[in-house]
Amino acid sequence: MVDLLTVGEPLVVFASTEDNQNLVKAANFQKHLAGAELNVAVGISKLGFSTEYISRVGNDPFGIFIKERLIQAKIGTTYLSTSQRAWTGFELKEKVTQGDPDTFYFRKNSAVTELTRKIATIINFQNVRVLHLTGIFAALSEQTLAISEALIKQAKKDNTTVVFDPNLRPALWPSTAKMVAVLNRLAFQADIVLPGINEGRILTGLDTPEQIADFYLQHGSKNAVIKVGARGSYFKTDQAKTGFVPGFKVKRVIDTVGAGDGFATGVISGLLDEIPLPEAITRGNAIGALATQTTGDNDNYPDRLALKKFIAENSKK
Repeated sequence: MVDLLTVGEPLVVFASTEDNQNLVKAANFQKHLAGAELNVAVGISKLGFSTEYISRVGNDPFGIFIKERLIQAKIGTTYLSTSQRAWTGFELKEKVTQGDPDTFYFRKNSAVTELTRKIATIINFQNVRVLHLTGIFAALSEQTLAISEALIKQAKKDNTTVVFDPNLRPALWPSTAKMVAVLNRLAFQADIVLPGINEGRILTGLDTPEQIADFYLQHGSKNAVIKVGARGSYFKTDQAKTGFVPGFKVKRVIDTVGAGDGFATGVISGLLDEIPLPEAITRGNAIGALATQTTGDNDNYPDRLALKKFIAENSKK
C-alpha cells in the first residue's frame, strides 16, 4: 500500500545567496531540489509515510541529481522515467529580506512534457491511499492536463482520496479565463481543495473564506480549506462542520516559497493518520511556518518529533 501518490515536474532551483540582489546582478547561488508536488512528497516521506512520484527527467546532470535526491529522501521512483531527448527543468530564485522572491523558470518543453495519460492506466489505485495534485502540473501542457484528469478519474473510481492544491501560476496559462475554468473543474472533483485566500478570490470571484469554501462545496468538493496567510486557515466540510485554525508566529520570514506545499503536507499527513481535520490543519499551519525559515523550498520540513515539538512549544496556552 502506498500512502501518497503525486505527479509533477521536479526542478533544480538555484537560489541566490545575496540579499535583495535581482537575478541580473546576483552571482552566487545554492542548488536545491524543488517542485510543488515533490515538496509534498519530501514532507510526507520525512513524516514516515510511503510515497510514489510520477515524473520524467532528462538524461543530464540535473536529472541525475534529482534521482539521487529522491532516493535519499526515500521517495518511490517506480513511475519516474528518463528522456533521452528532452532536458530537466530548472529555475533561478532571488533572495529577499521582505516579501516574495522573484523567480525565473527554464522548463518549456522539458522532459516531463513527454509523459502521457497512459501512466494512469498502469497504477493500481486500490493500493493508493491519497492522490495529491496541483494546478501547476495541469498548466504545463494539454498533455499534462489530460494526465491530471485521468488520474483523478481512476482515483475516484477506486475510492482513493483526492487532494487538490490550485497553486496558481498565471504565467503558465494562455489566459486567466482558461486557468480559472480548468482549475475549478479539477477542484470540484477533489475530496479536499486547498486554495489560498487570494487564489480563491481569483478562482471564484468571491471575497471571504466562507464564501470561497461554500463555492467549492456547492460544486462538488467534499472539503474546502482556505489558507489565510499567517493568520491561519478556515475550513468547511460537506457535513457542515466549519472552523478557523490559527497559524503560528515566527520571528522572521526568510523565504515563503514552499510554505503552501508544507501546509498541504501537514493536512495530508493528518488524513493518513486519520485525525480530525482541524488537527490536520494545525499540522499544515505548523509545517508552513517552519518552511519560511530557510531558503530551500523543503529543507526545513520536519520529521514527526520536530513537528510535535514545534506545535507544543508554539501553541497558545
